[in-house]
Amino acid sequence: MSTENDIAPEPVRFDTKIAVLLRDDLETWQRLNTTAFLVSGLGSQVPEVVGEPYEDADGTPYLPMFRQPVLVFEGDKQTLTTAHARALSRALPRSVFTADLFSTGNDHDNRAAVRAVPRDGLDLVGLAVYGPKNAVDKVLKGARMHP
Repeated sequence: MSTENDIAPEPVRFDTKIAVLLRDDLETWQRLNTTAFLVSGLGSQVPEVVGEPYEDADGTPYLPMFRQPVLVFEGDKQTLTTAHARALSRALPRSVFTADLFSTGNDHDNRAAVRAVPRDGLDLVGLAVYGPKNAVDKVLKGARMHP
């Protein structure tokens, strides 16, 4: 039962943004796989994006998750290349996923596949970036929200 004194909590507003940019020609399974891999990089290297562990009413513990939403965008190959360059120029925390990673089967081979290609030659299919909202917005200029 609600009373006059009940006050709805203020919505939480973040001054930072977690965003994933996917190439628009990926199949559904590739989009999901790429997104999962990309955000795992941010969570492991930028501890402030991870919240507290969860627990249900029975006391069953669950792993912590990001403390804020992850926004997913899409764009063509050029949009991804441009966003990558912008993220680098702003020195924002980022992770990349290249087309080569769809044909590897483990972490060692994934890292070797990225290491084998110069930065400007990477066949990017995904990019995750974290930072101040305005900086991330500038990185993603030209991309559109994922449907």
